[in-house]
Amino acid sequence: MSDLLHPRIDFNSKKTRFFIYAGVALIISILQILILDTISIAGLTPDLLVILCAVISIREGQFIGLIAGFIIGLFFDIVSFDVIGTNALAKTFVGFFSGYFYKEGFHKTTFRSIKFIAIVFASSLVNNFIYYLIYIEPMELSFFRFFIKYGIAMAFYTTVFSIFVLFYNMRKKV
Repeated sequence: MSDLLHPRIDFNSKKTRFFIYAGVALIISILQILILDTISIAGLTPDLLVILCAVISIREGQFIGLIAGFIIGLFFDIVSFDVIGTNALAKTFVGFFSGYFYKEGFHKTTFRSIKFIAIVFASSLVNNFIYYLIYIEPMELSFFRFFIKYGIAMAFYTTVFSIFVLFYNMRKKV
């Protein structure tokens, strides 16, 4: 009877984690659309969904990260009224790329190290390159200016926000 009144949630089960990922993706998507424009610098905003895709891939593996990246990107394309498929393609590559750093049972170690920051930075570069390559008109910007503004600067801005994930995981007990 006690279990009916106070059900125990197993946060280590995959099913529960997937519901949590979906909820976090929904919240981040809303934040991305409604709030993050207020902290834009020179028209650049951090892409928190890249961080989420990297976290899922590092924790669950490359295949799950790939699928999660596609679903998260497609959902964001729909709710942000963006061209359908652009974020889905970019986030799929993020899931695939960051999944290379998956080691079963070692995700906590990765989340507590500077390696996580480097993974997010590289994943953000991949995301930005694919996403903005679709939008850039060939003669609008030189490739070098494009790479500096939409590649490195935006990836750096996203990486700054991944430091919060690092600090959060460093505070948790092993």
